[in-house]
Amino acid sequence: MPRRSASLPREVFLSHSSQDRAFVKKLAKVLRRHGVPFWYGESHILGAQQWHDEIGKALARCDWFLLVLSPHSVRSKWVKRELLYALTDDRYIERILPVLRKPCDHARLSWTLASFQFVDFSGDFNEACRLLLRRWGQTYRRA
Repeated sequence: MPRRSASLPREVFLSHSSQDRAFVKKLAKVLRRHGVPFWYGESHILGAQQWHDEIGKALARCDWFLLVLSPHSVRSKWVKRELLYALTDDRYIERILPVLRKPCDHARLSWTLASFQFVDFSGDFNEACRLLLRRWGQTYRRA
């Protein structure tokens, strides 16, 4: 199980299915409000850019990996590719945060996820934000 870290990330990679876009936008708004830097495809990939290259650059640069889990994400080949990258890069050791958006069979992505401490967003969003931000020593402030 990953240990807690009280230092603010340099940059968090948000891995998610595009079908969970509304939730990820809401979460990104909270991260931005609390000064947590993040990379998320929809807001960081410009129209003419090669999106797969931009994803690769972000994965190589970020120091935390936040995995949004849902029935959609466990079926996404791109979420799986991003997770496999994070699982094999030493930079992400103890810095992979599974966020449970909706109950799903997360073992479809990787059998290793069962050993991680999840932040459960399937219930109270504000409480989950409090728990997530506490990982980085931040106090959650409602909007």
